[in-house]
Amino acid sequence: MKKIISASLVLAMAVTGASAMTNAQLAAKLNALESELADVKHKLKKQNKKINKVKAHDAGDNIKWGADLRTAIDNVNYDLANGTSAGKSDLMSLRLWLNMAYAPDSHNVFKGQLSMNKAFGADFAPTLELQRSFGLGSLFDWTGNEALVDNSLKVRQAYWLYLGDTLFGADIPWTFSLGRRPSTGGFLANLREDDSAQSPLGHLINVEFDGLSSKLDLSNITGVPGMSIKLCMGKGSQNATPLFGSATPYAESADQIGDVDLTGFIFEPYNDGQFIVKATVYRGFNVPGQNAIPSFGGTPLNPSLSLSPSSFITTGDMDGAGISVLVDGLTDEGYLADAKVFGSFAWTKSNPNSTGGGMLGSIESQTGTSYWFGTQLPVNEQGVFGLEYNHGSEYWRPFTYSEDTMIGSKLATRGDAFEAYFTYQLTDALSAQVRYTKIDYDYTGSQGFFGNFSGASNKISDIKDGAQAFAQLGGTVDGNGANNIGGVTSNLIASGMSPVQAQQTAGALAGAALFAPNVVESAQDFRFYLRYRF
Repeated sequence: MKKIISASLVLAMAVTGASAMTNAQLAAKLNALESELADVKHKLKKQNKKINKVKAHDAGDNIKWGADLRTAIDNVNYDLANGTSAGKSDLMSLRLWLNMAYAPDSHNVFKGQLSMNKAFGADFAPTLELQRSFGLGSLFDWTGNEALVDNSLKVRQAYWLYLGDTLFGADIPWTFSLGRRPSTGGFLANLREDDSAQSPLGHLINVEFDGLSSKLDLSNITGVPGMSIKLCMGKGSQNATPLFGSATPYAESADQIGDVDLTGFIFEPYNDGQFIVKATVYRGFNVPGQNAIPSFGGTPLNPSLSLSPSSFITTGDMDGAGISVLVDGLTDEGYLADAKVFGSFAWTKSNPNSTGGGMLGSIESQTGTSYWFGTQLPVNEQGVFGLEYNHGSEYWRPFTYSEDTMIGSKLATRGDAFEAYFTYQLTDALSAQVRYTKIDYDYTGSQGFFGNFSGASNKISDIKDGAQAFAQLGGTVDGNGANNIGGVTSNLIASGMSPVQAQQTAGALAGAALFAPNVVESAQDFRFYLRYRF
């Protein structure tokens, strides 16, 4: 009762106070309050706008970093054609990738990657001379970030990507990219590396390149899932004199090989996420190589022979094509839903020019082929087990110099290669892998360039037989080359061979004897790594 009386008194006083005000005074007070409220709202709107700009800046106007650190130990072994072997049981290496990404808006993306790749406690490229000789520096940097070099950071990737929604009004999403492109670890080759697939087909292209690409997504206008076509253009070497290298810096030089260019297309006829089909065709222009330079010693009647490589020269053009198919999930449910199987077939063709002396050991155009099969099976939720096999013919020659195998590219094999691996995810950021790779070569030159010295295709069994025959006929090989060729010739003549034929045969046997200590007949790489990435 008391509460009701108090409330009534308060209300009566308020009404009395309001009645004491004139209508004009009350209206003025209300207008003043409304004006103050509008001003507060305006200031608050401006403040929110500034806050949103700051948030947008912090969210998008910064490079996002990621780190990928791999520590590995490899046991490598080589069996040579002369019956000897070489290798190392504890090659330890450290690879660091610093990944960068920046997207200022929905159409433009920058991506980059800094790289270090070195052996523990060693510098395998101590001089610029060595770097240039083996393509780790200026001549052509196809393997600059894949080979074990030193502890310096180098640019492995740096490119700008534009994402378009429509093309000339048509419902065709498209992209354009320019820079140091992601051209290693491509489709199918990425599986054993436990990485996402990069741009090329790994069966044919696995080498660092600078260039451009442009992709048209045709799925909307064709109704075929994932259909697309991509143009790729790269430059693998550029003929230009360095600054201070001459009076005309960056002009073409007659002392260097010509520009090495690559142009091709990647066609994806179908990709629904489970069934993925990709095909490619390309041409490598002005590809490099070396020829063998013979030098003779001894006496005219009993000469000795040694061989050395020439400087790099332009040998001709190289064509390639291939088709790769991946089935990512054999069933919709159950164990096989996470299983993968793939197959790939590829083709290459050499086109020697008229001045290089031939390609791959032949003055004629030669065709090579390769096939590659594999599977990846789940082992509980954290692990996968993979098996792969590939075979290459006599004149097979892809661009796979940067494949991540210490013994060289298994996909470049002129012969047979087998591989098994097990990858296990220990934590969200830490994984481990055990991998075994075995290569059996039928022909020489699998890991060489395109000329007649390191890239020549010779049957290894013929080299072994020739070297053995040279020794049986009295020939020897030492640091000065193949010796006692005259004695070998005399023994061949004594066996009934004509003098001309005997000289030619003795020279061929001497060449086989020289090559045998440097010809790898088989190679093995057993690797274990721990990899931390976030």
